[in-house]
Amino acid sequence: MNYIGSKQRLLGFLFKSVKHSLKSQGMDLKDCVFTDLFSGTAAVGRLFKNHAKQVISNDKEFFSFVLAKHYIENTKPLKRAKMLINELNHLPPLEGKIYQHYALGGGEGRQYFSDRNALKIDAMRSKIQEWHATGATSQAEYYFLLTSLLESADKVANTACVYGAFLKKLKKSAQQELILTAAPLILSPNLHHAYHTDAKELISHLQTDILYLDPPYNQREYGANYHILNSIALYDDFTPKGRTGLRTYNKSAWCKKSSAYQSLEHVLQHSSARFVFLSYNDEGLLSLEEIKSLFSQYGTYHLKSQNYSRFKADSKRPQAKARTTEYLHMLIRD
Repeated sequence: MNYIGSKQRLLGFLFKSVKHSLKSQGMDLKDCVFTDLFSGTAAVGRLFKNHAKQVISNDKEFFSFVLAKHYIENTKPLKRAKMLINELNHLPPLEGKIYQHYALGGGEGRQYFSDRNALKIDAMRSKIQEWHATGATSQAEYYFLLTSLLESADKVANTACVYGAFLKKLKKSAQQELILTAAPLILSPNLHHAYHTDAKELISHLQTDILYLDPPYNQREYGANYHILNSIALYDDFTPKGRTGLRTYNKSAWCKKSSAYQSLEHVLQHSSARFVFLSYNDEGLLSLEEIKSLFSQYGTYHLKSQNYSRFKADSKRPQAKARTTEYLHMLIRD
């Protein structure tokens, strides 16, 4: 899935840094609770799922919560997975919310999906909800199927990368027929948890050894850039607004220079985690000096960095650098 700020390419760097910090304090990851407070696509939580004692995942975006409910919370084999996926792939088309609002055939002038794929998304999403409402599927199966649909739909979306706008003409991948593909399942002997709430509200209730923070670092709102995925995941009644069909969303305090510092300070003040790791881009709203000064108030501060290729959508901006730097700010409480 194309995702702003994805840590997929930085997982090795992150994992090595966490392990090294724990080792310096005579601790082992297998004995620790790891919390990913801004989980996104749950890539980081997936990495630590079978290395930590427990993974706690959280994100206020509903589609991210759905991904975590499957990738983090689901731990046992789903025996009916293949059968359910096959049944969904053979449903007749259905004119529903996605076709109405986000395909040209719906009459509202938007083309996030081809007509054929929008009809398939509606048919699958409606059937998944029907199964869930009638108890025909378990909770584990429900989130597995939703995750599979979100990721499969994303592959045929007619966007440059994010969902802030659609393309005027169907690109090659958007012309391909949507085929529902089963989302991978990461088995685990341990129990893990996913939450859907604001980080500032959750932080004081968490009991964790390691706190990993990957908040928004600039003005781009995830609720706006991924509104289609939220609409598929929620499949609620809403009124799309404007040319892009944006749904109502809550703006993040982390996307504003005036409140980002206070938000980070609040998290540090209310967390009992001994180890805190903050991923932050070199073009973030907060400066290196601001973060260092704040972290140093709570314990020993360290900084590591890693260069990597810029997110695809950003790389096309005028005067954008081809590569960027990811900083990992580390705090070990004394």
